[in-house]
Amino acid sequence: MQALSPEQYVRLRELADAWAGRHLKAAKRDPRFNPRLTADALCFQRHGDHLLGALVTPLSLSLVLLPEASSPPPAEQRTRRVSLPSGDYGFRAEHLGETLWLWRCELLDDLSDLASREAASRLAQQLMERVMAPAAPDDRAGAG
Repeated sequence: MQALSPEQYVRLRELADAWAGRHLKAAKRDPRFNPRLTADALCFQRHGDHLLGALVTPLSLSLVLLPEASSPPPAEQRTRRVSLPSGDYGFRAEHLGETLWLWRCELLDDLSDLASREAASRLAQQLMERVMAPAAPDDRAGAG
């Protein structure tokens, strides 16, 4: 796996900051809000012309495809399916600012029981290991 560039790490920090700027105020009113967590973009790697990784927020854990900075944004809420080693996943376009957008697939919508940012980081790491591992033949039959 190729290491990310310093510029890519800056984009990931911008992603987490943009999520907080757009959603944190409303998230704090949600009963699932976990004050021990912050928005973090974790475990990202190259996947075609995108970066693929996990977005942890005080509410949820999502798979994210972050396009190149110069990619034009699709319509908000547009969907697409992406084939990953473990199967196919449905992603939805989400705009976080005028120029920052992503494809997001929410996998867990309640992280209220996580005790720390470290626990969230471990969960993101486990998620990415599973997503990038080929599905067992029995698992593929039910996917789709």
